Order: sequence, then C-alpha cells, then structure tokens
Amino acid sequence: MKTLVHTDKELIEATIKKCDICYVGLADTDGTPYVLPMNFGYRDGVIYLHSAQEGRSISILERNPRVCITFSTDHDLVFQHPEVACSYRMRSKSVICWGEVHFEEDFDKKTEALDIIMKQYSDKEFRYSDPAVKNVKIWIVEMDEVTCKEFGAPHNKLKIGS
Repeated sequence: MKTLVHTDKELIEATIKKCDICYVGLADTDGTPYVLPMNFGYRDGVIYLHSAQEGRSISILERNPRVCITFSTDHDLVFQHPEVACSYRMRSKSVICWGEVHFEEDFDKKTEALDIIMKQYSDKEFRYSDPAVKNVKIWIVEMDEVTCKEFGAPHNKLKIGS
C-alpha cells in the first residue's frame, strides 16, 4: 500500500464535498495549538465557516488569523497480511489547506455564506432571521496552499490527477 499525491482540482473538490466536517487548526501567539471540528461550506477555493461571535477560537484568530484546515473521507481499515501489525493501514483520502481567516460583517454576504454552508448538507433553500444573521460570526478562508493525498492505495494503482 502506498500514498498518492493528487493535484487535480476536481478530485480535491470532490474529496472536500464528500466530507461532513472539517478540522480547523489554530495556533495562539504562544504556540498553543487549538483544533476544532466544524461544519463548513466550500465554493471556488474558499471555505466558509461559522461560529458564535465570541469564544476561545475568536480570541485566538484576532491574534493570529492563520489556520490549517483538514478534510478526511473514505476511511477503511486495510492490511497486507492479517498477522503483521505493521501492515495495517487506514485507507483514506485527505485534503489539507492553509489560509487566513477574514470575518464577514456585511449582512447580505453573511446570508450568502450561510447558504453556501447549508448547501454542503441539504438541497433545501433556507431563510434566516435578522438576529440569526447578525449574531453569527462568518469565517472566510481562501485556500493559499492545498495538498491532497490518498493513503493505503494498492501498489498497482496509478496516480490520479498528478
């Protein structure tokens, strides 16, 4: 089994869209890491997140807006030999990206971001009350750098999208 690196934008986007959560890694200015599982939306190289207006993550982001976001899907435990512990591996696909969080304050753009987030989970159209939009913190992350890997691929599998 081997690890494949993928660069094809369509495969990267398909991997992201298949996920139901992402993990957002933050680092405080003293180097303390903080990782959150979050719901998300994705469109055109931009990740949309939402949270409360205040809290530990917001405090950290005000000091250091750089984030690392991880998506992981298609998990399946595989092995080359059932009696050899080191041959066990979790087959999966992942996308890791880096960027900087910008908070959206414009009411209409916040509503659009909420629609993008909800499209990740439902085909329904939603309406949001004014207080709901005003009280949500919308995070916008343009992906500066992206890696996509497939772990536990059979040795005979060709690279896809590279």
